[in-house]
Amino acid sequence: MKALFSIQNWFLENVGNIDLETIKNWFLFNPKQPLLFNSAVFLGFFLVFYIIYILSRKTHTFRITYVVLFSLFFYYKSSGIYFGLLIFSSVVDYVLSRLIYEEAKQGYRKFYMILSLLINLGMLAYFKYTNFFIDNYNSLFDGTMKFEDIILPVGISFYTFQTLSYTIDVYRRELEPTKSFMDFLFFVSFFPQLVAGPIVRASDFIPQIYEKLKLTKEDFNRALFLIIGGLIKKAVISDYISSNFVDRVFDAPNSYTAFENLMASYGYAIQIYCDFSGYSDIAIGLALLMGFWLPDNFRTPYQSGSITEFWRRWHISLSSWLRDYLYITLGGNRKGKIRTYFNLFMTMLLGGLWHGASWKFVVWGVLHGLALVVEKFFGQFIKLPKNIFVRTIQVILTFHFVVFCWLFFRAKDFATAFQIADNIAKLTFDLNQWQTIILGYKNVFLLIAIGVVWHFIPVKTLAGMQKTFSTLPLVAKAVLLGLIYWVVYATASAGAQPFIYFQF
Repeated sequence: MKALFSIQNWFLENVGNIDLETIKNWFLFNPKQPLLFNSAVFLGFFLVFYIIYILSRKTHTFRITYVVLFSLFFYYKSSGIYFGLLIFSSVVDYVLSRLIYEEAKQGYRKFYMILSLLINLGMLAYFKYTNFFIDNYNSLFDGTMKFEDIILPVGISFYTFQTLSYTIDVYRRELEPTKSFMDFLFFVSFFPQLVAGPIVRASDFIPQIYEKLKLTKEDFNRALFLIIGGLIKKAVISDYISSNFVDRVFDAPNSYTAFENLMASYGYAIQIYCDFSGYSDIAIGLALLMGFWLPDNFRTPYQSGSITEFWRRWHISLSSWLRDYLYITLGGNRKGKIRTYFNLFMTMLLGGLWHGASWKFVVWGVLHGLALVVEKFFGQFIKLPKNIFVRTIQVILTFHFVVFCWLFFRAKDFATAFQIADNIAKLTFDLNQWQTIILGYKNVFLLIAIGVVWHFIPVKTLAGMQKTFSTLPLVAKAVLLGLIYWVVYATASAGAQPFIYFQF
């Protein structure tokens, strides 16, 4: 009953007093309040959008155009005028891929392909790495170049890789171009996965555009289940442990005990997993509500027994993209063992740089690259027995290596990362101190524990939970979804928090 009164008060405060200024703000870009999946404004927009979408399901042209317009509006609300950059990139790749497809001479085809790479990677380099290059130039040569006033457009790394995969597949003659520019723009701008993935392959997604829209009851239930679970992961678990514990320790690690530094490191591992996998779950669920299948992006990565296995389970759409379009292009494992090790290492180094214009991301990628090389080399000679004991040891060691690497990913600089590592190295067993800290952060540690347990829930158990959810009446599902959004609003200290991967 108390919760119902809280919901009623929230509704009166936020919806009951709507004026023209409020309505105008809904449709204008505000850099301090970008449109996010975990915001009440998005829920309102999507409900209106979805009703019209379902009503137009039999009219292909209108439906495609309608989704493209909504996707562009969504991107405008997330990035402002940079939605024009998305359109420019789409025009370039659509035209060049057409020329590549229709051209008979290999020399011209290669020229168009290189031109596409230069334009796409050039835009990515300018917006993402210009100031990084300036900073390194000034440091190496005592230069005085001024930093450029550049804002990184949300999702540019994701949609750049997505359009490149399309052009490369057309160049390899593995894919035919879309029937129209609007179909291609639909593929590029599809809002559920536009700003933070999964990175969708054209060969997987474009054929779905031409299929008749069909949404089964099973798909609808699974979509809602994914969206609700994703919201809980992101807004309840990830945001809470971030703002109430992890951020504080990483901002000033020497102000906290060794045990708190250790728990903050574990906490960030759970935070980034719940944040990013939560986004992916919401994106996959929203797409499924619209009748489109998106690939899984996470498969319980912290259950991995090796770094090789980790990258088959973590950010799958990126790791598979790097494998197919970078690792294999470099030669893969076709040019001898030494070249294979080099290709693995360079793929992860560049994958680290993809995440951000900073040497700490490069180090993060280098550490993972070295681990892959070491596993590949020693895997030739060492064959471990397959049993639960060995598997448990492998999972524990892999998890702690990943957590160590996350220090460089999360810390604001190398000094902070090494401070945390040094503090953890000084850890001593002090039961009374640990109990005091656990009780002081009981809510945080409880949510970290829930995140861990959730991660290790067996697939059959999750399927059973989804089946139980499916049996609920539609009204109960709608109320549950609304309640989750209310919890998101009620627990947010300063509005809905952006997803971690928005910065990439």
